[in-house]
Amino acid sequence: MRGGPRVLGIVLAGGEGKRLAPLTQDRAKPAVPFGGNYRLIDFVLSNLVNADIRRIAVLTQYKSHSLDRHITTVWRMSTLLGSYITPVPAQQRLGPRWYTGSADAIYQSLNLIYDDRPDIVVVFGADHVYRMDPAQMIEQHLATGAGVTVAGLRVPRKEATAFGVIDADENGKVVQFLEKPADPPGLPGSPEETFASMGNYVFSTDALLEALRLDAADESSVHDMGGSIMPMMAEAGDAYVYDFSSNAVPGETERDHGYWRDVGTLDAYYDSHMDLVSVSPVFNLYNDRWPIYTLPPMLPPAKFVLGGRAEESMVSAGVIIDGGSVHGSVVSPNVRLERGSRVEGSVLMDGVHIGEGAIVRRAILDKNVVVPPGARIGVDLDDDRERYHVSAGGVTVLGKGARAIV
Repeated sequence: MRGGPRVLGIVLAGGEGKRLAPLTQDRAKPAVPFGGNYRLIDFVLSNLVNADIRRIAVLTQYKSHSLDRHITTVWRMSTLLGSYITPVPAQQRLGPRWYTGSADAIYQSLNLIYDDRPDIVVVFGADHVYRMDPAQMIEQHLATGAGVTVAGLRVPRKEATAFGVIDADENGKVVQFLEKPADPPGLPGSPEETFASMGNYVFSTDALLEALRLDAADESSVHDMGGSIMPMMAEAGDAYVYDFSSNAVPGETERDHGYWRDVGTLDAYYDSHMDLVSVSPVFNLYNDRWPIYTLPPMLPPAKFVLGGRAEESMVSAGVIIDGGSVHGSVVSPNVRLERGSRVEGSVLMDGVHIGEGAIVRRAILDKNVVVPPGARIGVDLDDDRERYHVSAGGVTVLGKGARAIV
């Protein structure tokens, strides 16, 4: 941030993403493809970089190869200006053990903070789909003099039982931090809403170091940012909430203002893709004033031949629709549809091949899935449940490299 405090970004990207299986069978959750060209981690990194936060450490752990490769090949910053985005694997600096929680991940990586000497440490999650200007959150943090500021998303109070909940007073000071409470507290002035934690934090460096030291010494702690650090700092009166609804991003529309999705389940992942393809998208990837960055593959434009067509869909480079049709779907690079095939309301990842006359409905097909001629996916869910993975919401999912059964 020009002329402001020295800021270090830390992105927590070590989660297994078990609820996204089979998409996470061979990759970390932040590396899961999204929206044709992107990976989930591209959203948080784009938000930080757009806000001029350009010294960022990405803490990784499980199945991190594709995530590490994506960061090192796509996210190359100018070393001339002292910028960097670097993956940092679990280093076992404090003994032969994995990270035991998100707070422990930072505690085991304190050398990053000591080396960079920041005034502010921004700690964000790696697997959400949203636009946000973190600079506005940092401005509030500095104005309040808080030790930590946590981003809060307004949600209906009756739906907040699935989240970490922030109980704050009328000035935004956090009174208590509650993990999935049965009776979430309402907001001052809006009793039917509550603040759900977005998992994004701004810390004053000294306050973060002290909190991590105390937490590491507590043998009863779960060493988690939301479950341990936030309750501790709230009890000490050193925590404030940042209302995400007040964040204004250049180029946003009234329709996609405040959009945030935790794509932690297959159904949430699927629904977020369907948000992209409507005529007036709920989340607009085409906002060039706050772009979501990635490095798309060097491929020729999509080609439609022999009556091939796509309606209300996103179609990536390298796709050939050879007499097939696509409706309300997201199609990633290098996908091929043969004559007479039909894809409806689906997510097709890189290299998927749909054979002649095949039908795919409400499905997620991971990279290099092959659907033979005449196969049916999403047509009979009872049959699909015997052959494939079907989500609670009725979305059929085939893992990387799978071959559908005719």
